[in-house]
Amino acid sequence: MTWPNGSQLWGTTKLTASKEMSSVLTSVALDGVRLGGAPLQGIRLEKGFLAAPDLAPDKLTGAIFQGTASDGGPVEVAVCGAEPSAQDSSLLSYRIEIWNQSKEAWENPCIATQQVPNPKALAVQSLWDERGANRDEPGKFTFACETGAIAKCIHWGYKPWATKDGQPLKDLHQACTRMVRADYCGDGRSHTRQDHVIDMYDTMGIQARTTVASANWVPSKASFEAAWTPEGASCLARTRDGQPAQSVLKQCPKRFELGERDLGEGDHCAAHLKSPRTGTAVLRNHSYGPQRPGTVTANLRRTP
Repeated sequence: MTWPNGSQLWGTTKLTASKEMSSVLTSVALDGVRLGGAPLQGIRLEKGFLAAPDLAPDKLTGAIFQGTASDGGPVEVAVCGAEPSAQDSSLLSYRIEIWNQSKEAWENPCIATQQVPNPKALAVQSLWDERGANRDEPGKFTFACETGAIAKCIHWGYKPWATKDGQPLKDLHQACTRMVRADYCGDGRSHTRQDHVIDMYDTMGIQARTTVASANWVPSKASFEAAWTPEGASCLARTRDGQPAQSVLKQCPKRFELGERDLGEGDHCAAHLKSPRTGTAVLRNHSYGPQRPGTVTANLRRTP
């Protein structure tokens, strides 16, 4: 199924403009919460929504959480509203703001786009580091903005807390975040730009390959790009941003080597992992060839 990708992981404003994997908000604590000036105890995160004793999940408006930026600095996070997600009513979308000390004002940390001018956030049980790797840390969670890879992959069906046919989806979600950002080396570096459309399909049948042309996608104009594991790409046919494949090999020389691999269904790799890894490929994607900014077909589907 075809969706627009992007280079953002959290979907938040960068803490340092020149640093790709910096963020004004990377984690939020479940303790130290205040509501109406009083401590609010017993906050927990359950399958995509925050809950508190004797309070409905959508009644946390006004609660102040304690968060952390990518440099470890403290950040106050206010929940300004919560409503069922327009894409999945089982999820709650949170309107959040953080306190900007330099401006002495509250502001939305989520990056707005033309398609999503007032982005909201999902509450996700896991944290991500500057290399794009996730980990669980008791008592902490991520507010993932809907224009970032973490939230996009959840909206596409890869809920990290869910299972399908008894199989957990956490690894599939992590692989999806790598794919969205074209993080081939699994080191946090992106090789794409916002809204470059991709077609993805997975081993669990949640998303299927698009084979019929439509206004959103023309399969004959696309080609296989990569297969994905939670640690990054396992094999690579070409880059999404038009860089030579050799540039990726230079970026992570211990990971890939040149060599043809046939994955079946017409998917062929030009480079693959040097040695077996613990992660196995759970996703593949096709994409259009590199395009100059502003040349994306106007009628391609636009979703967060």
